[in-house]
Amino acid sequence: MKKLVTLAIGAFLASGAFAAEHQIKMLNNGKDGIMVFEPGFVQAAKGDTVKFIKTDASHNSASFFAPKGAKGWKGKPDEEVVVTLSEEGIYMYQCDPHKPMAMVGVIQVGKATNLDEAKNEAANYSKSLAMNKDRLTKYLDLAK
Repeated sequence: MKKLVTLAIGAFLASGAFAAEHQIKMLNNGKDGIMVFEPGFVQAAKGDTVKFIKTDASHNSASFFAPKGAKGWKGKPDEEVVVTLSEEGIYMYQCDPHKPMAMVGVIQVGKATNLDEAKNEAANYSKSLAMNKDRLTKYLDLAK
């Protein structure tokens, strides 16, 4: 009986029952200006989920950079998306219709194992932006 209880507790803990859900709003206006995800930077643990909340119309969430082995995502406009963070490292995402306005965000899962690669990607990415060219870099500067 003792082995059965120990096994059941182990299975419960391994199931991700303690994983957190982080909520990110898709906004026309927020604390970081116009066309933003709020918060723009999220610190999470492996196995956590992120739910992108449709707050204002005509936004989506689509990853454009992720750690090796991680599955990307691409939500449709006006669609709430839930993403499970399976790999440690930096994830970057955008709102496709509002990319030129730097509607972007960063998620750090565990240690920022791919931070240098993310910074290189962000430098190239930012060249294509029409405004808020430093927004992605500011969010990446929060990663440790």
